[in-house]
Amino acid sequence: MSYQSSTTGENQPKDNRKIIYGVLIAALIGTWGYIFYDKSKTSEQIFQMETKISNIDSARVAIQQDFMNVSAKADSLTQDNLQLQGELAERSADIKKLKGDISSILKKKNATASELAQAKKMIGELNGKIDGLFAEIEKLKGENTQLTNANQQLNTEKTQLTAEKQGLEQNLNTTAAEKKQLEEKVDVASTLRATNIAITAIKVKSSGKERETSTAKRADLVRISFVIDENKITPSGTKDFYVVVTGTDGQVVTEGANFNTRDEGSRPYTSKVTVNYEQNKVIPVSFDWKQADRFKDGNYKIEIYNNGFKIGQGTKTLKKGLF
Repeated sequence: MSYQSSTTGENQPKDNRKIIYGVLIAALIGTWGYIFYDKSKTSEQIFQMETKISNIDSARVAIQQDFMNVSAKADSLTQDNLQLQGELAERSADIKKLKGDISSILKKKNATASELAQAKKMIGELNGKIDGLFAEIEKLKGENTQLTNANQQLNTEKTQLTAEKQGLEQNLNTTAAEKKQLEEKVDVASTLRATNIAITAIKVKSSGKERETSTAKRADLVRISFVIDENKITPSGTKDFYVVVTGTDGQVVTEGANFNTRDEGSRPYTSKVTVNYEQNKVIPVSFDWKQADRFKDGNYKIEIYNNGFKIGQGTKTLKKGLF
């Protein structure tokens, strides 16, 4: 009985299923481990990529904000100073071009980190240019303010000088008017006065002896004499006296010469007598008036002028003689 049991146990086949199951389980576990490892690595790469993209986006946003701030400052600068000229206009044009270059980079949807870094660097350059231009404009504004103040000061001084000039001109005009009035007064005051006027008809004999007559037919000449009174204003020198003789017919006896009077305008005169006058002295004057025609009976009016004014007059009547 015991023998059969031993033989039966040795002849039974071995069961390998456990081994196979173990290998399969180990392979499955290894596959899952690899899949889990690969998935973890991929997730890490995706996370790193997302982080990198996020960083780039954050950098883009920050750069975009910096650019907007700098652009606003540039726009404000150019709007406040539209009349930039010369070198300042060239610098403003450089700023405008740099803004355009930066904007072109930031408009790219797939801008690289290198491009964004370049844009950031350009924004710094742009900011420096804007600050430089702003400083130069402020400097020019300060100088312009100084020039404006100086110009206002000059305008104020000009106004004051103009007022002073007008005052001086007014004073000068007043002085000139007063001077003219004074000169006119002096001129009038310097007019000499004739007194003691005497008009005598003279008969001249063949011997040369003279005799006074009152008859027209006998008169050969009329002697007119007067005295020039002393005058403290009139300077010494030659003085002209105009004698106007109006004949018996009411017409001035003249050879066609005229002189100017102060009150009567231009008048014909009969004779002009020049006298050497001495200031503040009494000067006697005498001259003879002759005419080509014979004297006629009637009244002869004699007027004496000096400096345009009538200074004396007299009348001589000649009678009609029998012989």
